Order: sequence, then C-alpha cells, then structure tokens
Amino acid sequence: MCGRYVVTKPVTKTADIVKTAIKVEDRDNYNAHPTQKLPIIKSYTNGKTLENCDWGLIPSWAKDKKDFRPLINARLETLMEKVSFKKLIQTSRCLVVADGYYEWKRENKEKTPYYFTRSDSSLLYFAAIHQNSQFCIITREATDEVKEIHHREPLILNEEQISNYLDIKKEGTDILKSIKAPVLKFHEVSKDVNKPINNDSTLIKATV
Repeated sequence: MCGRYVVTKPVTKTADIVKTAIKVEDRDNYNAHPTQKLPIIKSYTNGKTLENCDWGLIPSWAKDKKDFRPLINARLETLMEKVSFKKLIQTSRCLVVADGYYEWKRENKEKTPYYFTRSDSSLLYFAAIHQNSQFCIITREATDEVKEIHHREPLILNEEQISNYLDIKKEGTDILKSIKAPVLKFHEVSKDVNKPINNDSTLIKATV
C-alpha cells in the first residue's frame, strides 16, 4: 500500500519530460495524502502534461458517490479482474511524481513510519490510472528488502520507461509486470507524519 508520499519542485523536476504544466505550482509537499490535488503526468497526442488531480478514485459504477471511500491503490495482480480498473489500465494511464514515500511497520499494536527513496535519490515515477480528474496508484508485492517494513510497494518506473507505459496502444499490465523493482533505501521517521496537517522537511529526517 502507498498512503503518503513526498513531492518537491514537480514542475522543475519534470521539465525535460512534460511539454506543459497545467495549473501546477512548483511547491514542496512533504505529506501528500489522499483527497489532495497532486501532480501527475498524462500523455496526449501533442505531448505529455503535468496536471493536478485528486488522489483517490471513485468508480463510475458507484451509486452513492458521496459516501464511497475513494480507491487510492490498485493491485497489479488483479488489475484485469477488477471492474473498477480493467478499462482504465487499457485507456487511462498516468504517472505520479514523487521524491519518496512513507510506509508503516506494524508490530503488535504499534505502527512506526519509514521514509523510502531510491538508493541514488533520483525521482520516483509511480504507475497509476486516472478517471474524472482522479487517480489511483498501482502497487506490487514488495521486494525482500521492503518486506521488512511492509508487504506492498508502489510500482516504480524508470524515466526511460515512461513513454512505453503511457502508450495505450500497448498492453499496460504486460509492461508493468516486466518492470524490475528498483533498489530502495529507507529509514525511520517521526510519527508527526501521521497527521496530514504536518507538512515540512523535518518529516523525512531520520529519527535514529
């Protein structure tokens, strides 16, 4: 699962990838959380764009949309089995831009937050799907290293894999299943991240 992440200077950091940034500010968000409008990369015939969408997808079939809890993650293994996701992975792919993400290790009743980044600290691109200005992050089974903290992790693409994934003429699930998970590093952080109101660079600092 991926429930919180960090994204800083998204316009500047994606300038070589996207053609246009639509109403996206180059600001830092150290506690990006569901229901927020966050920058994602979409592809159109005239190029890629960076635009804000709500994190959390409400399926078109949901009758009572007011009380429906938005879907923030979709499992790679069941994308083609779920009515909510089957069409979207074929027609509506996008990428979430992130510096890193948070995950919680559960031990008995205690949950301890950790911050994950690439081993080389480069930008992360989470595979995602979108609908009606909403998006949902795709997750996969965690690597052995990450499993120490949590059994799931976001499906992360390298920059050179972006165009291939966004090309809807190609089979999305086949592309994602062929991608090797990157090496990640992580460290324990303060439980201040548990509260969305907290949002500054101290959240990603190691506590030990």
